[in-house]
Amino acid sequence: MLVVAIDTSCAAVTAGVVAVDDEVRTLAQRVTINPRAHGELLAPSVAACLDEAGAAPRDVGAIVAGVGPGPFTGLRVGLVTAAAMSDALGIPAYGVCSLDAIAGALGAASLLVASDARRREVYWARYVDGIRVDGPHVDHPADVSTVDSAAMAGAGARLYAGVLNLPLLDADYPEPAPLVEAAAERVRAYAASEPLTPLYLRRPDAAVPHAPKPVSPR
Repeated sequence: MLVVAIDTSCAAVTAGVVAVDDEVRTLAQRVTINPRAHGELLAPSVAACLDEAGAAPRDVGAIVAGVGPGPFTGLRVGLVTAAAMSDALGIPAYGVCSLDAIAGALGAASLLVASDARRREVYWARYVDGIRVDGPHVDHPADVSTVDSAAMAGAGARLYAGVLNLPLLDADYPEPAPLVEAAAERVRAYAASEPLTPLYLRRPDAAVPHAPKPVSPR
């Protein structure tokens, strides 16, 4: 089965076409680092991956999307795109914690994965033998520095390497194959489509304005 993988939880705009049979194999991928262009880059990246894989949208059997944690605007682009493709093509969509995909690419025995949450914070989770045992959370790097792990990965870990003070592994962003690998059992079982619930972990910067205060007549 061909699967389209999408992630916009971080500065990377990730898209790919992945084959799922006995194994999970990447046929095409685009990982573009541009935190301000998720909306402009994602759809063309998906189209380019399909073209490179020699596939048409009708050939796709499922969508896998990273659900974060991530900032509101960028994450929403990926999840809306995945949901729209799922609806238009009549195929299931499955959500995966984006940090799980970074951990899954490494297979480390004891790992801290941290992405950049901006505001001098990180989204983070802890893994043992590839299984998430804590998180995801959002905290200041100094508060995460006490987490017991043997190594770390992710763009947030790289940004705050001096604070987190663990050996840094080379995996900053989610890639298509690990995203799909995290959902492979559901894909192979033809499981029902799932709601793509975002992991924002905190409120968006934008807020609904308060009603104007009443003015007392003089």
